[in-house]
Amino acid sequence: MGRDETVATSLAGAVGQEIGASLADVDAELARRYPGDPGTRQPVHTVYVPADTFAAGTVRSWGDRALAALDEHAPDAGTFAAALGLGDDLAGPVYRRVREKLLREPVEDLRIDFEDGYGPRPDAEEDAAAARAARLVADAVADGTAPPYLGIRMKCMEAAVRDRGIRTLDIFLTGLMDAGGLPDGLLLTLPKVSYPQQVTAMVRLLEEFERARGLRPGRIGFEIQIETTQAVLGPDGRATVARMIDAAGGRATGLHYGTFDYSASCGVSAAYQSMDHPVADHAKAVMQVAAAGTGVRLSDGSTNVLPVGTTAQVHDAWRLHHGLVRRSLARAYYQGWDMHPGHLPTRYAAVYAFYREGLDRAAERLAAYVNRAGGAVLDEPATARALSGYLLRGVDCGATDADEVARLTGLSRADLDRLAGRPAAS
Repeated sequence: MGRDETVATSLAGAVGQEIGASLADVDAELARRYPGDPGTRQPVHTVYVPADTFAAGTVRSWGDRALAALDEHAPDAGTFAAALGLGDDLAGPVYRRVREKLLREPVEDLRIDFEDGYGPRPDAEEDAAAARAARLVADAVADGTAPPYLGIRMKCMEAAVRDRGIRTLDIFLTGLMDAGGLPDGLLLTLPKVSYPQQVTAMVRLLEEFERARGLRPGRIGFEIQIETTQAVLGPDGRATVARMIDAAGGRATGLHYGTFDYSASCGVSAAYQSMDHPVADHAKAVMQVAAAGTGVRLSDGSTNVLPVGTTAQVHDAWRLHHGLVRRSLARAYYQGWDMHPGHLPTRYAAVYAFYREGLDRAAERLAAYVNRAGGAVLDEPATARALSGYLLRGVDCGATDADEVARLTGLSRADLDRLAGRPAAS
């Protein structure tokens, strides 16, 4: 090792330069299409509330109703853990953190629904509801009661409801601008997308609004809801969802799976329409591959089994929901929909248990990687990125604390951001 080695090459220096020049367009294309994860917090769920029932106290009401369900059907950690099958080591910490979350931030992402949850209404009624939604959102942002993310689901781009959807979106965004501007956590959902051209139309719509209101180009993004078979596989046999991401021109922020519309479009009987049906797994696998590396986040769908009735009925529904959320998390779907306040306890229980049960092992592996200490598992940079992302997601949602992770890993938040490929202080 102490001897100088003679290094020899055979290729002329110009060869590398010529290859670099020939791949310049590919390099640019990779950077444009696959920028990687945006590095921001991703909500663990989206709560859908019909536009006619949305009110100033909706978020707090959902939290209070979720706490009331716990008080009635699982008044202590042991009862809750037994209902969900949580181990003794997780029972106390998970139960405590779930209750704290429901008090502090019961909803992470709220979508005011003007589509299926609202239905067809007279134009004057929907106009008023859209203006009211904008006013309530602006007020919530101003007084600090808004969830971190919120927005609307408009009607889709199909001919029968297209004009109505466009008008509702215009009224809502205009109301926000007139009230002081678009909130940072604004999220919009475009449902029932079947063809990339509908995504292109949405892009055109947002471009025109940005131009009319003097916003920077690209300020407004949107989620694409995947709930038709045509969104997954086109008539030419190609994966349509990948073309939709491309058609969004960098504005797509998420792909949301629509459990029941998609299952119905595949002919699945109502009793078997679920997030874990094989048709759902196929659609989400295609979505996952299409979105990988693009910066577009994934969201699973929902269950329509509500935790209501007797304690035995509530526990059955909780077990189902908890299991479905755990299944999604293991498959790298870190977000889903919640349709009832009674789903909040099991959403957070599943998420918190997922991140807490692997905390010690993930921290140990990451610390060993950083310190080149070795161990029973030989981790690579890609695995270190995944481990850091896992720890950061746990901190972001409240399953763990930054100080707790720092104590276990010896790493700061900035260190974790760097290892995960996130921008610093995201």
